[in-house]
Amino acid sequence: MANVPNIEVPNRKRTEAAEKAAGEERVLVRRAQAGEVGAYEELLAKHQQRVFAVVGSILRHREDVEDVAQQVFVKAYFSLKRFDLRSAFGTWVYKIAVNECWDYLRKKKVRRLVYESDLSEEQSRLMAAASESPGIDRPKEDTAKRLEQRELIDRLLSELDDEDRAMLVMKEVEGFSVEEISESLGMNVNTVKVRLFRSRAKLVEVYRRRLQNAAPRPRKTVGAR
Repeated sequence: MANVPNIEVPNRKRTEAAEKAAGEERVLVRRAQAGEVGAYEELLAKHQQRVFAVVGSILRHREDVEDVAQQVFVKAYFSLKRFDLRSAFGTWVYKIAVNECWDYLRKKKVRRLVYESDLSEEQSRLMAAASESPGIDRPKEDTAKRLEQRELIDRLLSELDDEDRAMLVMKEVEGFSVEEISESLGMNVNTVKVRLFRSRAKLVEVYRRRLQNAAPRPRKTVGAR
């Protein structure tokens, strides 16, 4: 009888690697809780890009994103000893980031995003850079097309409310899992799945309407009766 390959080995290896990484992070957290500043800086280095992404998915201006992100790092540092390790450190920090954004919007009475770019300037730059190959000069037409596509995405995202937009950016741009989004936003996993599905469906519908409105209308024939 022919040997059947064990297709579960790669999954097991990935699980083992994830568990190892989680264990190493817990060690860093304990060292940071004991007052080791270097350990906390190492934790920040691993998660700061995603913290900026979470904040940038909710706030509009780059200066606001930077200010609130710094508040998140400071608050996480002073709250670290109360962190009980029941969740991943990253999830705990992302939840702080989301709460800080809502607090910022309430306290400053900042008008929520309703138009223009819903991704932060930094995210937009990273997304544009990701589509380019190093060392290759792109024609101006390509650059214009990418800018046009990005503006279209921005306008489509503006059709969503703050939480739905944040969820979609976290999932599709930054690669957060549904479970991470659930814990970060304090929602049930199924609720996140449903809202992501509805948000995608809404964007598709809005895009279809835009295409229909942009389609050229047939001209009337001169002298037609």
